[in-house]
Amino acid sequence: MNNDLLFDFNVDKTAKMVYITREFDAGQSLVWDAFTKAELLDQWGAPAPMRAKTKYMNFEVGGRRFYAMITPDGEERWSVQEFTSITPKTNFKMYNAFSDKDENRELPGSEWDHNFSEKNGITRVDITIYNESFERLERLLEGFKIGFTMTLKNLEELLATLSQK
Repeated sequence: MNNDLLFDFNVDKTAKMVYITREFDAGQSLVWDAFTKAELLDQWGAPAPMRAKTKYMNFEVGGRRFYAMITPDGEERWSVQEFTSITPKTNFKMYNAFSDKDENRELPGSEWDHNFSEKNGITRVDITIYNESFERLERLLEGFKIGFTMTLKNLEELLATLSQK
């Protein structure tokens, strides 16, 4: 395992933006799949001890992923992700909003932009998140950095396992 991989997490509160850069010791195609296929997203997309469960996912422009993060005692926190732009293997954008179990969205949401690049077998993922509301950004930041850092660690472990197959 390569311990020199970049991880950077920055917040620009004035612009209501979060900037995340993370490198993975895996090929770009595998990392892309991990971000865009429900069966892989469910294996890393929630910080332990929670787990992710995708109800459905249609990865195409205008398509959606509807999923929940589930606590060990069964409490569910649902979200809707709507894909707004896809350039295979290099970029996708989505609109993300929390919702109830019936997909009724809690507004405002956030716009996510994912960029993938590979150099010498290391894949870099740059994620920018624009929050429509400063209050939403402030409310989310407390737990978001910790939780998202944990999920990216889950992804690193999953990629190591998948790379050995």
